[in-house]
Amino acid sequence: MLPSPSGNWTVMVGIGGKYTPDFVGSKNGKFLPIPIFTIRRAGSIDQFRGPRDSASIALLDVGNFRAGPAFKYVSSRKGNKYAELTGLGDVKAAYELGGFVEYYPVDWLRLRSELRQGFDGHTGTVADVSADVIVPLIQRLTISAGPRFTWKSTKATAPYFGVDAAQALASGLPIYNARGGAHSVGFGSQISYRINPQWEVHAYVEYEKLLGDAADSPLVKLRGSSNQTTVGLGASYSFDFRIR
Repeated sequence: MLPSPSGNWTVMVGIGGKYTPDFVGSKNGKFLPIPIFTIRRAGSIDQFRGPRDSASIALLDVGNFRAGPAFKYVSSRKGNKYAELTGLGDVKAAYELGGFVEYYPVDWLRLRSELRQGFDGHTGTVADVSADVIVPLIQRLTISAGPRFTWKSTKATAPYFGVDAAQALASGLPIYNARGGAHSVGFGSQISYRINPQWEVHAYVEYEKLLGDAADSPLVKLRGSSNQTTVGLGASYSFDFRIR
């Protein structure tokens, strides 16, 4: 049984910005604002948060293990916004709901996995796996780095990388039936500084190499790139509240 939600909780909220590809598979970039949100039991160790982590609530927080629900918003892709997408139509915004688990086998290593189901823009399944080595440099300054891997089902891949007959005629790209599987591998690094118990600032870089049908899509091969890099920074504030 899940533990009762009553008691004291710590909420982390914040805002950041990132320079990221215009769309997944693009060779050009844009700047986007991004929200930061997590909840954990008050008094539990303020553990590491990676830039790829979904918004999450650690309902289960026992020793070096955490688990709970996770949520990610995937913005819409407008076919008339970028020349590379001409004729491919729009993909609506998607909402991915699921859960996460993370474990610290030692204090300086975090292992995290997420499994999410998409709604609206795509209706597929997405799995993210990551590992981060966390090294304190000096007091309140921490650097981390580690590998990433993403798997996506066909229904999570096809809307963004497939090209049907009508789209092929309108875009000039060949027909392409995109299927799911290993989606990407990558590596990320982050540096963070805790100003005081409430405020923290961070900066990061994430590299992602598209794989499989995503990398082989004519949208990526002919008009984009399988190499995807994101650079970001942000600030967060933590506070406590009580559920009776």
